[in-house]
Amino acid sequence: MKSGDRLLKELKERVSNITARLVEIRRDIHSHPELSGMEQRTSRLVAEVLRECGIEVREGVGGYGVVGILRGKRPGGVVGLRADMDALPMEDIKATPYASRVKGVMHACGHDVHTAALLGVAMVLSSLKDRISGTVKFIFQPSEESGPGGAKPMIDEGALKEPTPQIMVALHCYPELEAGKIGCKDGVMTASSDRFTITIRGRSGHASRPHRTVDAILVASMTISAIQHIVSRRTDPLHHAVISVGTINGGTAPNIIADRVEMKGTVRTLDRDVRQKIPHYIEMILKGITTATEAAYDFHYEFGSPSVMNNPQVTDLAREAIKEALGEGALVELEEPQMGSEDFACFAERIPATFLRLGTSNPRKGIESSLHTPDFDVDEDSIGVGVTALSWITIKYLLEGGRR
Repeated sequence: MKSGDRLLKELKERVSNITARLVEIRRDIHSHPELSGMEQRTSRLVAEVLRECGIEVREGVGGYGVVGILRGKRPGGVVGLRADMDALPMEDIKATPYASRVKGVMHACGHDVHTAALLGVAMVLSSLKDRISGTVKFIFQPSEESGPGGAKPMIDEGALKEPTPQIMVALHCYPELEAGKIGCKDGVMTASSDRFTITIRGRSGHASRPHRTVDAILVASMTISAIQHIVSRRTDPLHHAVISVGTINGGTAPNIIADRVEMKGTVRTLDRDVRQKIPHYIEMILKGITTATEAAYDFHYEFGSPSVMNNPQVTDLAREAIKEALGEGALVELEEPQMGSEDFACFAERIPATFLRLGTSNPRKGIESSLHTPDFDVDEDSIGVGVTALSWITIKYLLEGGRR
């Protein structure tokens, strides 16, 4: 048996030995979810486990971010691995012992799985550090779910310095694939995510005398309808884009015409040129409609996370490692990007990186719900799959001397 084969066999045995503990960690995090910017308990747990592994720990990076550094026996390459930690403002309706104990807060996007899996990688690689030439940097990120995201604050506070990773890898729960599978894709993996706020200002009055008013609700409805034409008529059909208005607030009573309406929405794109044009298109619509109706408007547009761009060389490394560690059947080639966003893109803009999709569903166990749904759950066998994949990708890169 070759030395690499022996090391992989040993790695898989170590993953098997810690799986039960990782499930406990995941369930603990799942039952105690914390919203973006409030991940105090989760970050404390992460720091404690990393220190148990003998890993250097830096806390409070970009909020509640945690950075761990594992140095191998000899110098070599540097690999960065990232997991996000925050939950969503949703009610957990699952009837499980580990359902959320925090009213209105839930891990509906799998960040508890990401955190538990990366802690598992820390446990495995720390036990093998005498066999590693190089350094592994573990980045546990807060605030992925809230704009503008927690990645940039961590980067601004030195998460990618001393040492700087040569490559970075992250994974995300993906119920479209069954547990045991991992999805890969070159190039664009996710959409960019931007936000806007529009305030329509009209003139109030009695509902029986609309001719003496400027109806802000009517103007807002015209605006929402017209904005949808940007995608259907102003954007190349081959260049995906989605514009959604998520909130609309205005009015005080049924018999009073509203003088003010505020709308908030999101824009998702895969093409950089389209992304830059959409704010201009929205403002053109606002100018036209408000001029025609004698209303006024305020418009604020915030560019958020760019698209995640998977580096082909790093993605090839991941493909090879997944097939070696989990078998040919574990690798799934994803043909299309997703219109969801991920601020892992901020890391991938600076470091060659790949973002993987971790299969988490299991219809035989009744685990099929989509992300961001109130009954979301995962087949916990996926945790060990994620640990194995991330660990072997890391070791494979370092065994190659940090070259790819």
